[in-house]
Amino acid sequence: MQSNPNFKLPPPPAARTRRLTGMHTLGLSKTRAATEGLWSAKEAPIRPKKVPTRNPLATLIARKAAMAGVIACFAFPALAQDGIGPIPENAQARSYGGGWVCDLGFRVRGAECLALEIPENAHPTGRSYGTGWECDRGYHEVGGTSCIHIPVPANAFLRYSGYDWQCERGFRREDKSCVAIVLPEHAYLTEDPSGAGWECDRGYTASAGACHPFIVPENGYLTNARFGAAWACERGFVRTDDRCDAIVVPANAYLNQAPYGPGWSCERGYEPLNGACIAIDLPENANLDRSGNRWSCNRGFQLSDGACVLGR
Repeated sequence: MQSNPNFKLPPPPAARTRRLTGMHTLGLSKTRAATEGLWSAKEAPIRPKKVPTRNPLATLIARKAAMAGVIACFAFPALAQDGIGPIPENAQARSYGGGWVCDLGFRVRGAECLALEIPENAHPTGRSYGTGWECDRGYHEVGGTSCIHIPVPANAFLRYSGYDWQCERGFRREDKSCVAIVLPEHAYLTEDPSGAGWECDRGYTASAGACHPFIVPENGYLTNARFGAAWACERGFVRTDDRCDAIVVPANAYLNQAPYGPGWSCERGYEPLNGACIAIDLPENANLDRSGNRWSCNRGFQLSDGACVLGR
């Protein structure tokens, strides 16, 4: 067969590529192996870059530490401010870390340590705020510029703080002096700086600057109470006006400790009536309550005309 010189062969078909989600296609290749589900050498899966995550607890601790540092800056008294660079006159190197700190009685200003103006009878505090000084014991500050002596009157002494005074025992404060406490008969001194400075002995009551005895009736006793009744009746007696009367206990009753009432209670199964204890007539389907002096219907029953009937 004679060939046609103008005949041209068609171009070979282009290699088909396949677009797969999550992989690079490097050319015509097989996908996963039919059995093991593995990727072929020419198809590499695209995996997102793993971003390291921080432990939530570590993040919380870091934030708390930062907050604590900020609070500490304001909560604790700052000592003399320190500086950096060459150590100036009236300064010294810090005992820890770097930098330097001004000597006591000096305060940092820029790169220098300038002397504080400390008045007489005062001493430096080393604090970076306020005046930088405070008055000695027995003196108090006036106008932030001076310290004046605290006058202590006779029969007084400086308090522990050193900024005030108080009277000695047996004296009380009146304005700027200490006057002797006049102690009446049957009284004793107290540590209370206010008031009279004394109290009456047991069995006495204060009135018009003196201590008068209590009149305790027969069968009564002192209560030692600072307030309220000064005396009470013995067991078996009841207070009537200013005397203690014997309690008449009826039959089927006993003495009780109640501060009110007749002073006695009925035995269980009895109820009080007109100063006596009478037996409780317990109806059918009823029981005594917790006190033992009253009754109520059993569960499922209700009271009707003094009897316990089935509930509706």
